[in-house]
Amino acid sequence: MPAPPPAPLLVVVCGLPGAGKSALADALGRALPAPVLSVDPVEAALWRAGVGREQPTGLAAYAVAQELAGRVLALGQAVVADAVNDVHEARAAWADVARRHRARCRFVEVRCPDERLHRRRLETRVRDLDGFPEPSWQAVQRRRAAFADWTGERLVADSRRPLPELVSEVLADLARPSDPARPTGPAGSPPPRS
Repeated sequence: MPAPPPAPLLVVVCGLPGAGKSALADALGRALPAPVLSVDPVEAALWRAGVGREQPTGLAAYAVAQELAGRVLALGQAVVADAVNDVHEARAAWADVARRHRARCRFVEVRCPDERLHRRRLETRVRDLDGFPEPSWQAVQRRRAAFADWTGERLVADSRRPLPELVSEVLADLARPSDPARPTGPAGSPPPRS
């Protein structure tokens, strides 16, 4: 009798705008290979479709990306999520998507500890998101102050390092077996690996 297929994989790449999470998410998508579901383009598409900006389009974008991630996981395939995920509820929702589809879920928090570099990246980045304004450095600072503490295991990636090194580090982490005694979701688990 053949062995059951391995559990699909959900990689949730988190971090502040401009920290380097989209670059890492896209590189992981190419390396795995896996589709990358980014919340910002979904929100921009909602606005282009006529959904008013006064509506909770950010929340809706997370819901759409999570639903699509579930569909990919149901096919037994890996998927990479790209979103700030600065609140516990967002992280828990991704973990729930993985649980519902019996998938492994790994969180990667991308940080850029060098504030000058982070600000320069934010202020000089060019994304092809029609109608999606880039946040100001002040808005990122407010978001940083409100960023919910992590209570679950995640890999912390320092985006000052070269992208190929980060990709190798994350892929090595993804290859390690899951330890059932160490939850990988956002609820009560060990401190970050870095």
